[in-house]
Amino acid sequence: MPRLYRLQRAALCAAVFGIASFSTANAEEIIIGAATAQTGGLAPYDQPALAGLRMSLDELNAKGGLGGKYVVKLLIKDTRSDTAQTATVAQELIDAGAKIMITPCDADASISAGQLTQPAGIPTLTLCGSAPVLTDAVGDVMFGTYPADNVQATAVADFAVSEGKKKVFLLTSPDSTYTANLPEYFGKVFEKKGGAVVGRGTFSMGQPDFSAEITNIKGMADQPDLIMTAAYEPDFPAFIQQLRGAGVTVPVYGADAIGTPTIKALGKLVDGVVYTAAGYAEPGSKLEAFNAAFTKYAGHAPESTYEVNGYEIGLILDQAVKTAGSDDAKAIRDAIAGLKDFQGVTGKITYAGTNRMPLRAVALMRYEGGEGKHVKTLIPDAADVPAP
Repeated sequence: MPRLYRLQRAALCAAVFGIASFSTANAEEIIIGAATAQTGGLAPYDQPALAGLRMSLDELNAKGGLGGKYVVKLLIKDTRSDTAQTATVAQELIDAGAKIMITPCDADASISAGQLTQPAGIPTLTLCGSAPVLTDAVGDVMFGTYPADNVQATAVADFAVSEGKKKVFLLTSPDSTYTANLPEYFGKVFEKKGGAVVGRGTFSMGQPDFSAEITNIKGMADQPDLIMTAAYEPDFPAFIQQLRGAGVTVPVYGADAIGTPTIKALGKLVDGVVYTAAGYAEPGSKLEAFNAAFTKYAGHAPESTYEVNGYEIGLILDQAVKTAGSDDAKAIRDAIAGLKDFQGVTGKITYAGTNRMPLRAVALMRYEGGEGKHVKTLIPDAADVPAP
C-alpha cells in the first residue's frame, strides 16, 4: 500500500495544474476543487475515490468536458486527514475559483468544508462520506455519493437476522460520526426485527489496546452471537487481532471502511467478517468492465469500490451540467438534487425525494480465505431504514 500511495500522490501532484488532456482557445473552463486526504488516516479511502474521479474527468475532458462544453481544471489540496486543515484548504480552493467542491470520505471534515461552500452556493460532493446527518448539517449544497450509514446498517442487520443472529454487542467510538452512529443504526434495525442488543463498548480512535473491551465481552453473562462495529484502520486490525488472540470466536460484522487491502491482508484472522460495498463486479457487468478499464488507466486494479464511486461522481456532474445547460452553481446543484434513476456503473442512483443522500444498492461481502466474497446485493426497504 505505501508504494501504491506514493505512485498515486505523484500522479495527483500533476493534477494541481489541471487534468485537461487538451487545450483549445475557445474551450470554456470549470474549476473543481478537491479538498482530500493525500496523507493521514483518511488517505486509504480518499485516494482510491479520487483516482476514480480523475479517470472520469480525464475521459470527459477528452470529449469536451462536463456537458461536452466545460473542460475541467481539477485543483487538489491535501487536508492531511485533519478537520481544521480541511476548512483551510476548502477556503483556498474557493478563493481559486472552484465552482464545484469535492470533500473527504469523512462527515466531520466534509461538514467543515461545507460550512464554507454553503454560503457561497457551491455544489459540494463528498468522495465517500456516508453519514446521513451530513447533508442536513451543512445545507442544500451538500450531497453524499456513497450508500448512507443507516442504509448500510439496515442491509447488514437484515443479513444478520437472516443468518439467525439473536444477540449483538455494539462497539462504537464517539470520535467520529461514522464510528459512533453506524453500529447504533444497526442496533435499531436488529431490535425491530426481533434481535437484542446485549452489550455496548466504546473505544478511542487510534488506541492500540482493546483489552478492556475484550475482557468485557468475555465476561458477559449473556454472551453475544455477533459483534457489530464501524471501526476501521488502524483500529479494526488491532481489535480483531487482539479479539482472536484472546480466544473470542464471536463473528464480527462491519461496514464499507473495512473493505480495504490492509484488512484483506489479515487473511484468516478476518474470515467470516461481513462488510459492505457500493457494488459487486458480476461477470459481464458494467462494474467488471470499469475494473478492467481502471486497471489499464491506473496501472493497477481497483482496491475497493471507492474507485468506481469516485468515477460515478464525474458521471453525476456531467449529467447535472447537461441538465443545467450552464456552469451556474445553483443550476448544477438543482440538477443533482433532481436526478432520478440515473444509471451509473454500479446501478441506478437517485437523489430526487431524498435529503441529498443517494438511494442506491448495497453489496454485502464476507471475507473467506483472505478474499472478499459476494453474498448479495440489495436496496433495503425504506421503511426499515432508521432516521438520521
